[in-house]
Amino acid sequence: MDLSLTGARVLVTGGAGGIGTAIVRAFAAEGPAVAVHYHSSGEAAEALAAEVGGIAVGADLTNEGEADGLIPRVVNRLGGLDVCVANAGWYPAEDRPVWELALDRWREVVDRNLTAAFLTARGFLTHAATTGKGSLVLVGSTAGEFGEAGHADYAAAKGAIMTGLLLSAKNEAARIGDGVRVNAVAPGWTVTPKRAAAGIDPSHVDRATSTMARKQLATPEDVAAQVVFLSSDAVSAHLTGQVVTVAGGMEGRLIP
Repeated sequence: MDLSLTGARVLVTGGAGGIGTAIVRAFAAEGPAVAVHYHSSGEAAEALAAEVGGIAVGADLTNEGEADGLIPRVVNRLGGLDVCVANAGWYPAEDRPVWELALDRWREVVDRNLTAAFLTARGFLTHAATTGKGSLVLVGSTAGEFGEAGHADYAAAKGAIMTGLLLSAKNEAARIGDGVRVNAVAPGWTVTPKRAAAGIDPSHVDRATSTMARKQLATPEDVAAQVVFLSSDAVSAHLTGQVVTVAGGMEGRLIP
């Protein structure tokens, strides 16, 4: 299937690792020029950019000034920007129930997920308002759909991305014109290289897949394929405000 992305200009935030890297490679295979955003993983971003013939750009997306400067820098270097994937985020490893959740951690998780997505969306839609076209894909999580015990901060941030931010942004994008679309993907349990290297307990897989029709965890490539599909005007021109859940038919989580 021809996605008609050859020659497009794409930005992937958080592109230097995990799902972001798979998204960068999936886009590059379709012919666009890709900008790999990073915050602290500059070396990995530069290597990936060299691999796909793209560019690496650094910015702290919780800092308004740096976030506001990201899109103009990418536009300047690529000569334009057609697709933006707001993938950057952060999942705190430590399990903390709400009654033990420190306000500092709450604020950091919300900033590094929801605020980063908002500032990325604002920057891209500001650019799209001048061109009258563009596709924005937000990356949420099944944690935002079903909740996640021990990570209410992360679940709240991702849930807000996939509801309030997505649904408002797609209606506001309509003010620009039919050429601007906003969608989201919601990855479920995904085996990133980092997670695989750390080892995966089979009992964890059994629990994670217990409400899934397909009894296997996703790969980063599974998620990346849906991001690229949603980005393409050739195959997704009539899709906006949609959340594609990449989680093997998950219907919820087991409650201990």
